[in-house]
Amino acid sequence: MSPRVLLASCAELPESDGDDTPLPAVLAEVGIEAEWRPWDSLRDAERADLVVLRSTWDYPLRRTEFLEWCDGVPALANRADLVRWNTDKAYMADLAATGLPVVPTQLLPPGADLGPYDTEIALKPAVGAGSQGAGRFLPSERQRAEAHMAALHAQGRTVVLQPYQPAVDVEGETALVFFGGRYSHGFVKGPMLPRGEVEMSALFVDERLKPAVPDAARRTLAEDALDAACGIHGIERSDLLYARVDVLSGTDGAPLLLELELAEPSLGFRQADPGAPLRFASAVRAELARR
Repeated sequence: MSPRVLLASCAELPESDGDDTPLPAVLAEVGIEAEWRPWDSLRDAERADLVVLRSTWDYPLRRTEFLEWCDGVPALANRADLVRWNTDKAYMADLAATGLPVVPTQLLPPGADLGPYDTEIALKPAVGAGSQGAGRFLPSERQRAEAHMAALHAQGRTVVLQPYQPAVDVEGETALVFFGGRYSHGFVKGPMLPRGEVEMSALFVDERLKPAVPDAARRTLAEDALDAACGIHGIERSDLLYARVDVLSGTDGAPLLLELELAEPSLGFRQADPGAPLRFASAVRAELARR
């Protein structure tokens, strides 16, 4: 009997956003039966050989329910404790403590003040997906920044404050994708935080993507980030079915870690070479064999 894999999505995007919608057909080529299902409809998840988190992008305002569901799935990729850690951007402090060069990150829980700032900043919810609720603000836009932070606090959400890195406007962010701990492909995301009104209701912000071949410095930082996360959790890189590492240039030109995505990242298959979905399928086969 073929192994059965469920690809977890959400009700608004039951077969993902198009990027990895064809995955069931790709998995079928290597003898794996797979189908898309919204995560909160997966009452039979325990009967799947593996449940793979993909476009579960409605979780930010339902995180407690989502994490309880993750805890109840016997075979989840990536595993539930990693999802719990990685879906709150407080994890950036853990990575910074290992010595990784990360974008400076300050957490502002409800009740906290914005404090003074003299450079452009980015504000976003600590629990969020797809740049939803994120915005950038100049020092002259303090009133707008405070209003945005107050709106997030009113929802009970902690706010992440980071200095905006102006190189993003020219270079974008480089995303490096790994399957089974091994590098697969990279792509570039254009500037995600235009000035103006902040999108608060969309499931995710539309991205401008293009293929890329990351340079050695970005590859090194991405692999260091994976190793640091694995060290924190006492696991091997091969324990990660998938990972995406987002890197950008700091003011001195050196790469900085912006995000390490281990829960439900978009994997950029449409920006990758044709072998990328097959590499993902091979990683799923390896995960099934390991279990």
